[in-house]
Amino acid sequence: MSDSFTLAGRSALVTGAGGGIGAAVATAYAAAGAVVLVTDRDKDAAAAVVDRIVAAGGRAQAAALDVTNADQATTAVEQAADLGGGTLNIVVNNAGVIAPAMFPKMTPEKFRFVLDVHVGGTFTVTQAALPQLPDDGTGRVINVTSAAGLVGTIGQVNYSAAKAGIIGLTKSFAKELARRKITANAVAPLAATNMTSTIRTDEKLAETTLARIPLGRWASPDEIAGTFVFFASDAAAYITGQVLPVDGGMVI
Repeated sequence: MSDSFTLAGRSALVTGAGGGIGAAVATAYAAAGAVVLVTDRDKDAAAAVVDRIVAAGGRAQAAALDVTNADQATTAVEQAADLGGGTLNIVVNNAGVIAPAMFPKMTPEKFRFVLDVHVGGTFTVTQAALPQLPDDGTGRVINVTSAAGLVGTIGQVNYSAAKAGIIGLTKSFAKELARRKITANAVAPLAATNMTSTIRTDEKLAETTLARIPLGRWASPDEIAGTFVFFASDAAAYITGQVLPVDGGMVI
């Protein structure tokens, strides 16, 4: 059974992997046997993650990637495929940003910026990856959404709309790519990262948020990473178009 969870012989590209969940996923993939292209807008941050992976005996390279830039996405995908011996098996669309404001004060620029990165970036990177993804049943597209996309959130209509959009993309990807034996799924995580630091460091917001989590705590990024390994592995070969909350029960 353990063979079903190995990623040996496979290659992966992870966006927004210079820290937080992306770094944890890239590290977990390498530990499971995959060769990983660690990408981030900040190439130095990506390189630091690669150094840790290599020091632990894994195989990885770093690349700068703005997910809204189609040329950069194509270059990164080609690098990942070269790293994998000519094939890219796994794409993780994790890159994200926030630009919070209450709805009456939300500017069109902030709204479009967040949608461009989350929805536009997921579209751009996945479309660039399609020619490199194999038709042998090992192709995986794994997107990152959020509880915000499932139930909405106050003060982040742009983020909620973007994460809901990713759910729609995921389900459409799943239907279109099934003919090529490529699966597409999404993870809705809740972890202690830089993106959630504003909530976690505000006493009132932190108390309100924790009250909504049945398990009563935030996950570490490492606790989230196992779900991504599962979706990338043979154990999830018959799962597609699904959204899996990994949030301590928040959206029950």
